[in-house]
Amino acid sequence: MPTGALPTAWPRPARPRLGARLAYLVHRLVAPNPFWRRVARLIEATRPGYRLFTAAEKAVKTELFGCRMCGQCALPVTGYACPMTCPKQLRNGPCGGVGADGSCEVYPGQRCVWLVAFERAERQGRVADLQLIQRPVDQRQWGRSSWVNYWSGRDAGLWADPGGPAFPQRAAPGWEGTWLDRSPGASEALAGAPAARRTAREAAR
Repeated sequence: MPTGALPTAWPRPARPRLGARLAYLVHRLVAPNPFWRRVARLIEATRPGYRLFTAAEKAVKTELFGCRMCGQCALPVTGYACPMTCPKQLRNGPCGGVGADGSCEVYPGQRCVWLVAFERAERQGRVADLQLIQRPVDQRQWGRSSWVNYWSGRDAGLWADPGGPAFPQRAAPGWEGTWLDRSPGASEALAGAPAARRTAREAAR
């Protein structure tokens, strides 16, 4: 299937419209299994079918999460707050420019998407997910269906345990030639998220 064009506009931090609890529940319902793998094969069987499904995915995920259609969805490990809506498109935690009130450095009138991710993950007991090291974006996947990639097992290696090896022993199917980046400083930035959240609360009082 052809890769979509790279987005050109700077993204703005998006606040998810779907509650984290419901998002995690839906995720369990669509977890890869023989049924969903068969669905993915059927979707990819024809170009029109794939395009139609991808367009529907884009409409739904853009409305709910501000999806940028990177094709490598990180939502399950970021509290269902899309890191690709960060103006810097950081996939491994916040930058050092988060305001004391939790505001985005680039768009001060909006909250840092990573702070939103932490708060949502914390409420669901999923903070440990934010410590996973995420693979840099594979630019070839823009515009593709992340659902189809997920069901087909192509994004099985999107993230790694920070305590594990920096590079996987074997590339996930469909991701040959790409690599994992441990992103120095990402773990430290995430470790500071609770303090940033407390600071934001104090400033708001």
